[in-house]
Amino acid sequence: MIFAPFAYRQESSSTYTAEFLLVAGGGSGGGSGNRGAGGGAGGLISGSLLLTPSTSYPIVVGDGGSFNPGSNGQNSTFNIYTAIGGGRGADNSAPRTGSNGGSGGGGYREITANGTPGTGTSGQGFGGGEGRDCNSNGGGGGGASQEGQLSANCNNGGAGGSGSLWYGTYYAGGGGGRGAFTGGLGGPGGGGNGSDSFSGDGGTANTGGGGGGGSTYGGPGGSGITIIKYAGSQRGTGGTVTTSGSFTVHTFTSSNTYIA
Repeated sequence: MIFAPFAYRQESSSTYTAEFLLVAGGGSGGGSGNRGAGGGAGGLISGSLLLTPSTSYPIVVGDGGSFNPGSNGQNSTFNIYTAIGGGRGADNSAPRTGSNGGSGGGGYREITANGTPGTGTSGQGFGGGEGRDCNSNGGGGGGASQEGQLSANCNNGGAGGSGSLWYGTYYAGGGGGRGAFTGGLGGPGGGGNGSDSFSGDGGTANTGGGGGGGSTYGGPGGSGITIIKYAGSQRGTGGTVTTSGSFTVHTFTSSNTYIA
């Protein structure tokens, strides 16, 4: 989730300030027996910190949850921070409950009641949406800035919750739930669309988006990402290095080390 507007800290001659974005892998969507809810987005943490030159900062970029069998996304880590992998969407397996995670997986309908969604992690994401007790519809997975949605009616799957905007790009959107006629849309930030048939769409790679729910298989979750951004010319090494205006940006799409 996006924190307060960035402000530079007082630096010493041996440190410099950087902003960072840390996103975990998204959870897979659920899918079996014509039932599948959307996967929750990977947890999202953003902020700023002081970096010490010549110091190594290991980075772990979490993978998205697998689609067969479905699973939670993997955690991402940087410095003292850990973003929690997104929760898997529920399917026909009792108790039809979405898994907890950075953002929670959507719930699927029970025999006589709406299915229970998973919960998100405080400061990282929101819970999933309930599954509606009619026509085998799944709830949407939670996103970094919004809960997953209950389907609007008995024909459609629930939409995934929206991700958070970081410098013009959305990250960590929830997956849409399976629908009897129309799957729910994935949330902005890489959430996969739900399906009314075989398999839900996968979450987009390196966004932490949750996978969409399907009838037989849920879509896989999108892998996470870590971005480090600071003012001025390049000072550190690691990742893919680009410039954005007066800033230097290091983007990590796989696990590696940032050397400040």
